[in-house]
Amino acid sequence: MNRTYEIMFIVRPDVEEADLDKLIEGFSANITSGGGEVKSVEKMGRRRLAYTVRKFNDGFYVLLNIAAAGSLIGEIERRLRVSEPVIKFITVRMDEEEKRLAKVKALRDSKVKRSAQPIAPQPVAISAAAETPAVAEAPAVAEAPTVIAEPEAVAAAEPVSAAV
Repeated sequence: MNRTYEIMFIVRPDVEEADLDKLIEGFSANITSGGGEVKSVEKMGRRRLAYTVRKFNDGFYVLLNIAAAGSLIGEIERRLRVSEPVIKFITVRMDEEEKRLAKVKALRDSKVKRSAQPIAPQPVAISAAAETPAVAEAPAVAEAPTVIAEPEAVAAAEPVSAAV
């Protein structure tokens, strides 16, 4: 059964471009002769490594997306391990990841976003005064109501100063 894999490997920085292409073609030929399919090859260029690997601080990154059986992946990893120009590699099975992402996407699509729903207009209460054609005019300046406080309440509200 063929599964989808990503193989990323780092090639020594002192390898020539032609030798790098020949190395990639060799791995691609091994995959196709073993019954697998190379979906894409991406040369990511020369990059700095996070830490020193086999006394190298940078290298050429290459990403292979393939569909192959598990036994073929074991053989490709063995060839990567014994290949002198390859200083590091990693293989990741992507079909489980794609299945998980599809499940999460389906779950997100099934939920209705509240921000996407239209806002229902609120019913407005119409008063009887608004229905009559003759509306009384309101005064232009609203008068503030006058409040008269009792003297005891005003005395209690004043701060008491402390004599030192």
